[in-house]
Amino acid sequence: MTPEPGHDCSLCPRLAAYRAANRSAYPTFHNAPVPSFGNLDARLLIVGLAPGLKGANRTGRPFTGDYAGDLLYATLLKFGWAEGDYGAEANDGLHLNDCRITNAARCAPPENKVTGEETKACRPFLVAEIKAMPNLTHLLALGAVAHGAVLAALALKAASAKFAHAARHTLPGGLTLTDSYHCSRYNTNTGRLTTEMFEAVFTKAPRVGAG
Repeated sequence: MTPEPGHDCSLCPRLAAYRAANRSAYPTFHNAPVPSFGNLDARLLIVGLAPGLKGANRTGRPFTGDYAGDLLYATLLKFGWAEGDYGAEANDGLHLNDCRITNAARCAPPENKVTGEETKACRPFLVAEIKAMPNLTHLLALGAVAHGAVLAALALKAASAKFAHAARHTLPGGLTLTDSYHCSRYNTNTGRLTTEMFEAVFTKAPRVGAG
C-alpha cells in the first residue's frame, strides 16, 4: 500500500460517484483524490478531514483555495512551518518546513461530510503514510474525525485519547498527538475557534528545527 490512492480510486462508491459528477460539472478542477502536501521526512503531520469541493478538490492541494486554508497556512507561515506566499493555488510556490499535510479522507464528500465507512476505507493510506515518515514525532488532528482517524491508523482505541481542543496526548511508541478544532469557516464564524485559539495550538507543537 502506498501513501496515496490512485487517480480513479473506487474504494468509496459514493465519493467516486460524486467525483464523476464533479468532473462533468467542473472540468477544470482537480477532481481526484488529493495527495498530501509536504515531504515524507517531516517531523510534523497535520491531518484534516477531507478536501473541500471548491478548495482542495479544485486546486489539488490540501487546504488550498478555501477559508480553512487561509487560516491554516497563515498560521504555518507565522510559526515557521512554511515559507513563501500563500496564493490559494497549488502553484503559488509555498513551501512547507518539516511538516506535511494530509486528510483522513482523500476525496471531496457531498456537503463536506464523510461517513465512518469512508474514513475506514481511506485508513490504509494514512497507515502507509505514517509508516513512510521516518522522522515523524508529532501529529496534529484538525477535528474529532481526524483525531479518530489518527488513533485508528495507529491501532489505538478511541478511549485511549479523548478529543479536546488544544489537548496533547502522548501515544504508545513515542508519538505525540495534539488536537484542534477544525479551522473551517463554520467554526470560526460561530466563535468556536478563534485565530488566537488556533495559534495557541501551535505552541504545543514542536519548534521548527528543534531536535
